[in-house]
Amino acid sequence: MPSPKLFGVEIPFVHHLGFELVKMEGGASELTYLPQREHMNSFMVTHGGAIMTLLDVTMATAARSVDLETGVVTIEMKTSFMQPCQGLLTGKGRLMHRTKSMAFTEGTIYDSEGRACAHATGTFKYVKRQAPSAPANTISTD
Repeated sequence: MPSPKLFGVEIPFVHHLGFELVKMEGGASELTYLPQREHMNSFMVTHGGAIMTLLDVTMATAARSVDLETGVVTIEMKTSFMQPCQGLLTGKGRLMHRTKSMAFTEGTIYDSEGRACAHATGTFKYVKRQAPSAPANTISTD
């Protein structure tokens, strides 16, 4: 099971799904994910919600890779599903462009045969991390 703070912060849902961080540097990210039975849809392929979560985390990780002290929140995400996502999945993300406050990213999920099965673009807002004394659920969006 992955470390709860492998991504530099604790993300309980990511920990629950079992995402593994492979790379997070220089505007690029790579994650792996082995979906479990409870992550399947009625066709017994990985549920689209799990795939979108993997894409979201993959792109957010690419956005954060250039400044680990800053957090990001998802502003928008567009996802295309090209074929069923089965077996060990690999998400690869890329920071395409950034401004002081925004990150523009893309991510692709590959199946165990190396075929692209889903792709997304996403926009993220950089946010300051709260002081340790702030409530845990406070997100600064100023």
